[in-house]
Amino acid sequence: MNPLHSEPGSVQDIHDVIGIGFGPSNLALAIAIQEHNARVPDDERIRAGFLEKQPRFGWHRGMLIDDATMQVSFLKDLVTMRDPTSGFSFLSYLREQGRLVDFLNQKTLFPLRIEFHDYFEWAAARVGGLVTYGSEVVSVDPVTVDGEVRWFDVTSRDPRDPEARIVRRARNLVVATGLEPHLPPGTVLSDQVWHNSQLMPRVAELAGSGKEVRRVVVLGAGQSAAEAVDYLHRSFPEAEVCSVFSKYGYTPADDSPFANRIFDPEAVDIYYNAPRGVKQSLFDYHRGTNYSVVDMDLIEALSRTMYQEKVQGRERLRMLNVSRIREVEPRGDRLDITVEYLPTGEREVLTADVLVHGTGYRPQDLGERLGGVGKLCLRDDEDALLVDRDHRVVTAANVTSGIYLQGGTEHTHGITSTLLSNTAVRAGEIHEALLAERRSRTGAGAGALPPETAEAAAPAASGAA
Repeated sequence: MNPLHSEPGSVQDIHDVIGIGFGPSNLALAIAIQEHNARVPDDERIRAGFLEKQPRFGWHRGMLIDDATMQVSFLKDLVTMRDPTSGFSFLSYLREQGRLVDFLNQKTLFPLRIEFHDYFEWAAARVGGLVTYGSEVVSVDPVTVDGEVRWFDVTSRDPRDPEARIVRRARNLVVATGLEPHLPPGTVLSDQVWHNSQLMPRVAELAGSGKEVRRVVVLGAGQSAAEAVDYLHRSFPEAEVCSVFSKYGYTPADDSPFANRIFDPEAVDIYYNAPRGVKQSLFDYHRGTNYSVVDMDLIEALSRTMYQEKVQGRERLRMLNVSRIREVEPRGDRLDITVEYLPTGEREVLTADVLVHGTGYRPQDLGERLGGVGKLCLRDDEDALLVDRDHRVVTAANVTSGIYLQGGTEHTHGITSTLLSNTAVRAGEIHEALLAERRSRTGAGAGALPPETAEAAAPAASGAA
């Protein structure tokens, strides 16, 4: 039985940790916990559960373009950087799928994105007993005893009845709700205005509608925007595809060996312990490894396509560089998009069927996700969260329960905060922190729940963690 199951409105036995969100980061943590629990006595196991609002595991499904490859090595999977012997590695997945030799013959470190997503789904299924899908968290409330915040009550929608609520109590939270689409101010998504996170289902819907597509405009200069341009150009062979960005041209991603050292686990320690000014310098110096940059292979492919079209006398792919979108006016089922060429101020109105925003993502605000609990978290003089090296948020002195973050810590832990590069290592660090907290609370080697559990938990619990 699912360990997170309880009757609607009840409070289940206290969990050592509840994870909010179940993307790759908390999946990696679930694996670390399951592997730990498999090798220790019952009374030393971590009682854990994870809540995910999606009906099943999914990671950027809207951008699973058939030929798009990963931008990180397959060795930076869910476990290898933490434990190369783990049975949850990408190589273990390949062996089980019967493709290990075939993959090796490709002579690449970078799998197809659809294949890596399938690997994630494979791993998620193997820890399925720890997660409840279709369970959107609607509130998190502190539980105070004698002025001390000892637990958190996590309230979520019941996947069996969306109107009902289930309350679960935990000593620790691990928040990994991922990133949300970033859009220009005032942007309203519609059938004609998309974010690139919706690309695949939106293109399929539009292609299946039978509507003639004459022009598509893509805003943005990063990898996702360039991939959207390429995919739309291939998907609608009669349409003009216009790429609008304020740069002069796409900037190549810096994936050189020395620059890539910013993704090393050791780089997190250096960044974390550096003065604020040095942190900012490191971030600025190495933005080109991840932000608003494009893989060179894709840049060259797009340039080659433009040249071929110029030779053939039919230019469907247009680059509107050094430009910005100034206005978007709906005109029935189409859009009038005003584009300004910045050097001269000259404006052009493009009548388009679709506008795609390849404008990236941003971390979700912790206060929005945790409500009142967010007020217990301490911030610096720039209103940024204070976070310890083990990814635990610094809280008020009366809070003995823990809040850990997977993501949203670029200001403290560096550029890998929202990337896959250190997912396995970060999950291991949080796992070790949870073990240390348990040992300090119960005594070294002891795992039995303390007497407070019976007092704090309602009798309606069912299932085993």
